[in-house]
Amino acid sequence: MNKTIKRLSATASSVAIASLLLSGCSSTTSSNGKSKVSSSTSSTATPRVSIMVGGLEKIIYIPYMLAEKLGYYKDAGVTVTLVEESAGQDAELALLAGQVDGAGGFYDHTLDLQTKGKKVEAVVTMADVPGEQLMVANRLKNKVKTLADLKGLTIGVTGLGSSTNMLASYNVVKGGNKESDYKPLPVGAGQTLIAAMQNNRIDAAVTSEPTASLLKNKNMAYTFVDMNSKDGTQAALGGKYASTSLYMSNDYVKAHPDVVQKLANAYVKTLKWMSTHTAEEIADKMPEEYYAGDKTLYIQALKGQLPMFTTDGKMPAGVPENVQKILSAFKPGVKNDDLSLTYTNEFVDKVK
Repeated sequence: MNKTIKRLSATASSVAIASLLLSGCSSTTSSNGKSKVSSSTSSTATPRVSIMVGGLEKIIYIPYMLAEKLGYYKDAGVTVTLVEESAGQDAELALLAGQVDGAGGFYDHTLDLQTKGKKVEAVVTMADVPGEQLMVANRLKNKVKTLADLKGLTIGVTGLGSSTNMLASYNVVKGGNKESDYKPLPVGAGQTLIAAMQNNRIDAAVTSEPTASLLKNKNMAYTFVDMNSKDGTQAALGGKYASTSLYMSNDYVKAHPDVVQKLANAYVKTLKWMSTHTAEEIADKMPEEYYAGDKTLYIQALKGQLPMFTTDGKMPAGVPENVQKILSAFKPGVKNDDLSLTYTNEFVDKVK
């Protein structure tokens, strides 16, 4: 059975996680506890895998829940527990702490972690553009006209060290400023980010859908840098940027290639299904709470983001090098990364 852990208080999450795994019940929560959210596998049992995703309700991470709703985890012969947190940085930390087996986040985490002596690799690459937008508050429309004008702003990000933080830093530096010339403020996504913008706690934000469309619909912010479309990403980042991916520790991948293959089978099947169905059909499969109260707006946002997803789960040629170039603009140590350790197409290449 596939399981999704719901948001609970931090003090209760570890107990809830353990109970869910033992009982086989289905539920949803964020996990801040220290317990490992996974079960051991054996040659006779269906392997069980825990994956923390930095925002299951974000359209950029739609393949994770969609695979469950389509029954593709079950078809692949693996039981997956999806754990939700607000930022990819939380998923990264949980993976490093051994609390989960895999993380749903951006590929850039694998490069950043290697500079810290941690080896993780993307085993499925689900998107080749960030699906993010750098949005500026409408009240600053006459002030912020170039990237140089980002200096001194407070920019909302999902979490410190998150991919949204890295993309904010890159745009600030690209404008001729230093990374220290702006203040990144962790505000999550969705309603917490919207409230921060509404209360003037942030001047701008790097965010994805459906939050971006909600900000526009509420006439609160406008898109300043488009990293959502392929053309926008080319202009902003000089090429493709691998984003949504399943990454795991290199040691786990080596120890459990059969499990990784099952996950690759499920996600590639999901990506192919997405490429042959409409936004309306995809939206119908998702939990109602993901619509944020406006299904029409959700579908509109989904239509704009569908082109970002790959259809085969492969890391496109040249993309790791471009991500390395971007990160090294403000993280010099990334220049020395061994990219061959940060991703693999070995498993997606075997999917039939």
